[in-house]
Order: sequence, then structure tokens, then C-alpha cells
Amino acid sequence: CKESPGGLRDLQVISWVSKAAHLGNTFKDLSIAGLITKRELTELNRNQRFLETLRANLHLLAKRRQDVLAFDLQAPLAAAMGIKEESSRLASEAIMRRYYWAAKAVNQLNDVLLQNIEALLFPQESKTTHAIAGEGNECFIERQGVLDITDPQLFQKQPEKILRTFLVFAQTANVKSLSATIFRALYNARQKMDSKWRKDPVNRSLFMQILKEPEGVSRAFQLMNRTSVLGRYLPAFRKIVGQMQHDLFHVYTVDQHILMVLRNIRRFMVVEHTHEFPFCSSLIAHFEKPWLLVIAALFHDIAKGRGGDHSELGKADIRKFAKDHGLDKADTELLVWLVSEHLKMSQVAQKQDITDPDVVKAFAKQVGDERHLTALYLLTVADVRGTSPKVWNAWKGKLLEDLYRVTLRVLGGAKPDASSELAQHQEESRAKLRLYAIEDAAYENLWKQLDVAFFLRQDAADIAWLTRHLYNKVDSNTPVVRARLSPVGEGLQIAVYVKDQEDLFARICAYFERHGFSIWDARIHTTKHGYALDTFQISGSNLVDEGGSYRDLIQLVEFELTAALQNTDPLPSPSMGRLSRQSRIFPIQPRVHMIPDERGQYYALSLSASDRTGLLYAVSRVLAKHRVSLHTARINTLGERVEDVFLLDAANLSKNPKLQILLETELLEALGV
Repeated sequence: CKESPGGLRDLQVISWVSKAAHLGNTFKDLSIAGLITKRELTELNRNQRFLETLRANLHLLAKRRQDVLAFDLQAPLAAAMGIKEESSRLASEAIMRRYYWAAKAVNQLNDVLLQNIEALLFPQESKTTHAIAGEGNECFIERQGVLDITDPQLFQKQPEKILRTFLVFAQTANVKSLSATIFRALYNARQKMDSKWRKDPVNRSLFMQILKEPEGVSRAFQLMNRTSVLGRYLPAFRKIVGQMQHDLFHVYTVDQHILMVLRNIRRFMVVEHTHEFPFCSSLIAHFEKPWLLVIAALFHDIAKGRGGDHSELGKADIRKFAKDHGLDKADTELLVWLVSEHLKMSQVAQKQDITDPDVVKAFAKQVGDERHLTALYLLTVADVRGTSPKVWNAWKGKLLEDLYRVTLRVLGGAKPDASSELAQHQEESRAKLRLYAIEDAAYENLWKQLDVAFFLRQDAADIAWLTRHLYNKVDSNTPVVRARLSPVGEGLQIAVYVKDQEDLFARICAYFERHGFSIWDARIHTTKHGYALDTFQISGSNLVDEGGSYRDLIQLVEFELTAALQNTDPLPSPSMGRLSRQSRIFPIQPRVHMIPDERGQYYALSLSASDRTGLLYAVSRVLAKHRVSLHTARINTLGERVEDVFLLDAANLSKNPKLQILLETELLEALGV
């Protein structure tokens, strides 16, 4: 609350600059000098009192100097300041919302004051102006990269110029910010931004023009939010400004997250950023009406904080917007569907087996056609990336892209047939192996030990890589561990080939935990002759960051994991790491859910809990204890929250209902330690 934008430090900067310029020692002196209005003086004093009271209470609660609004202090801070919990908002969320609104006001007033002081100190520079070309833009000028207006009362006289300001801002490449005059005029015209103003066809047309601009859209919307114009044009958006999300994986307020997702969508369209996500950029370049995705980003979370399913509640908001702005039926239905289903693709990719033809077929049926699939894929990538820097990783990107591609084939008429998929994977693998001068007969013995499920769950490149290292070690008496830089572009891919044992997965997890690795994905396979062939996607070692190389890391993992698998000592007790501060204050109730699949071959085990070091090892140790075989593990870490899905062999579980209950009980204990 001191050093952050809009905090006490910004108010002190105003004071320091004022003194240095000999304009006065207090905000009142600035008002007397005509640099701020009486209303702005009142606003400055009110927000200064709030921020100082906030900081003083922080110090008292922490019993030391404390300038950070830490999670464990937010609730007691709200109580100390007399802020109570509301029906749909925690007291901690309410006080943080008040803080964000205060910081937003201080930030804006800081811009106004510093610009006014600069104009006073350097009058010649402030007089150099350029007209803005274009019909309806005669009242706008550009001054040293700042957009200004010729009449301070412009918005009072012509409220339709309010949104035109942001259209001109988006269209004028050399304009980087708005003038103090515009900031002040927008605030003074807030009463003009009423229901009549929102319903004006001119304003609706201007808003759509801003959305459709080829450049500057993200910057324009950031400014519209900063000046509260966006919230006044879209009342539903105003409700989520400053709204915290205590779900342990969103690190931004709802309005910040929405604008981050909007920015991500826009970056797919900008040539300078095509290197970031080339596949997404290619798709959006061929997507009809890409501005629809900007609207979807704007509305996908707009109904949060209302006490219900925001995906359902948001449908009414987007439908009304589409009707008010003249969108046709097809575009309207696409937007309504995107808002309603914007979480679907992420859930399927991260929690279900997308190599299962039935899973893909069901998802394709929900999507319906290529336009809906492409729109949902682009929105999903932008959404996950806009959640938190910790949530997105290359492996999740690969899962989403794989789901997109396989679903597209089904939508194109290809039947999700296991036999055709098997033949395709094997033929592509053979082609890759021939590049290494490995003849088909050389690995025939290995492939005979691998069943159909293995070839369906691995892509051709992985099959070829595994075959290269294992074709002459089919009956190896010692563990074979191979590692390489992950093909997804981040982390390592590890392969383990060893005679199967009941505690194998737990032993591997113990090694990864001890060395600080995070497991993104685990694929467990048992060959026909009793060998485990497991592959892992991992990340997290500090070795490379500390000056080592990936070659050193790969050699270290191969050597040490091989030694760990030859160790027959009992499994060590899990050393559960400490929960983060955020997880302690907003804990997630551990949940365990186990159901059999339709064929009775496997049980799907779903776990959710607060993340901590050693959690996966604790779970795997429970499974090993009860001799429950693992088929696949889908590890899904969302910031401070884990949502893991395991596919368990039903052999022991289906015969013993008491084992199911015991397993669930012990897993809950392991998750809740």
C-alpha cells in the first residue's frame, strides 16, 4: 500500500515535485495555485487518509513495519477498519476492492498533477501541437505524444466524444497517453455516462469500432478501465473492478484478468508477436471476424462474484450486449456458447485422457464445428495464460494443441477409430526410426511386448525415441533411465524401463520430490512380459539456473534415478512441505472422488487440495501401500491448487469395496496433513 502504483509513495512524489517547483508544501497549496480543482483536492485528501489508516492498521496487526497487504492480514485488517462480510463478498475481498479503487483514483490524480506541473515548468514544449486527422476528430490534438482536447468542456457538451477519445487513441500510433485535461474532463462528465448515453446508437457504434481496430485495442481498453469509462459503459464490468479471486490460482483481480486475456487475444493478431504462439497466430489470421474473440474475452468472467455459476450468469450479459450492438444470430450464439463453455477445453485436456477415442468423440460433439473449436481453443490459451504466470506451461500448451488437432480431424469426418490410429502411429514411428538406420526387424521383439494402449497414448516421436533406447534392452536386468529436453520446449522428459514392482511409481516420485522436480504428466505402462515402461514430463530443478547445463542435468538424473530404482530399502516417510501463506489463509478442503469407468477396467481417482512439496509422493505411497496399480496420472497444478486425476487398475478395487473406503480415507489424510 506504499510502493505500489497508486499507493502512498505516489502521493509523496506529488508533494516532493511540488516543493521542488516552489508550488507549495501541501495539496491545498496546489489547489490555490490552480493546479487541481476543489473536487480533486477532496479526492486526494480522502484517499490519503484511507491509505494512511490502512498502513497504520497493517503495522499494528503485524506488530512491525508492514507495507504489503498479505493474505493473512486482509481479514483482520477489514475487521479493524469496520468492514464486514457481505452476502457474496468476503470482508477481505471488500477491503481489497476499496484499496484498488483508492489506488486507481490516486494513480489518475497523480497523472493529472504531474502533467500540469510539467506544463507549468516547460510552457514552450506544451504549446507544440498537431491536429488529429479524420472526420469527427477536429476537437482532438496531439501534444508531445499525449492526446488532448481543445475544449475542457467537450464531454459535457458532446458526450459522444467520450468513446471517440479512445477510438482516436487506438488509431493514433504516436499517442502514448491521455492529457490531464482529458482525465479531468472524463471525471467531470461521469454524470453524462448514464443509461441514455449507453443506449445512444452513436456510442454503440464507436464501441464496436474500438473493438474492431487493427491496433491499439488492448491499450485503449486499459485506459477505458483506468478512467472508469469501461465500467460506466458496461455496468456488469463495473461490478467486478477490483474484485479479488481467492481461488489460489488467479493472481489478478477479475477486471485485470479479463483485460489480460483480451491482451493475449490481441497479441495473437499482431505480427510482432507471432513468434510467441505461432499456431495461435496462424489460426486467428484465418478466423472470420477475430474481434468476436475480443468480445468473448471481455465477457467470459464478467459475472464473477454474483454468488452463482459465472459461466451461466454471463450468458445473459453477452446476449444483451450482442442484441444492443446489432450482432447477427450466428455471432451471438457463438459468443453465448464461448462464455458458457470457456472452461470446457481446459478441463478435458487436463483432466481426461485425450488419447481415448470416446473422449475425443464426446468433446467433438459438444463443440460442433471447426469455427467453435478454433474460437474455444484461442480463448482457452489466452485465458490460461492470463490467470497467473505459474499456471501456464509448455506441457499444458501441448495438451490443448493436441486436443485441438485430434478434434479437428474428427470434425473433418475422420472417425476416432483405434485401429487406424494404431496403424498411423506405428507407420510414423517406423519412418522416424529409419532415419537412424534402425531396421524394422531390430525392434520387432520390443514392439511385440507393447499393447495397443501404448501406441495410442504415445505420439510417433515419443515411440521412436523410446524404441531407439530400448530395442536392444528388452530383457534388461538393470533399470534403464533415459532423459532428454522435453519436445514441448520446457522441462525434461524422462523414460523409465525396469522390471515392474509394486512401489515403483512411489519410488520415482520420492526421487523427484527429493530433488525439487515437479511432475506435469506421468504415463504408466506395463509390457506383456512384466516390465514397467513409464514416461514423465518434469520441471523445476535449479541446477541450470545456478550455472549448470542441461547436459549435466540429464546425466545426473539418469545416473541417480537408476541408482534409486536399484535401492530396495523401505520407502521413506513423505516430508510434506509447508503450505504457502495464501493456502493457509484460504485453504482448499481436500477432496477425493473415485468412480469406475463404464467398462469396469479402471477406476478414475480425482484429487483436489492445496499444493505443497511432497504431495504427489504422499499419494503414490498410499497407493503402493495397498498394492493399487496406476495406469495414468494427469498432474494439474493451478497456482497454489492441485487437481490431479489418476487412472487405477480395477483388479483389486472392484473385488474389495472396503479397500475403496480405506483408500479414500488414507488419501484424505495424506492430502490434509
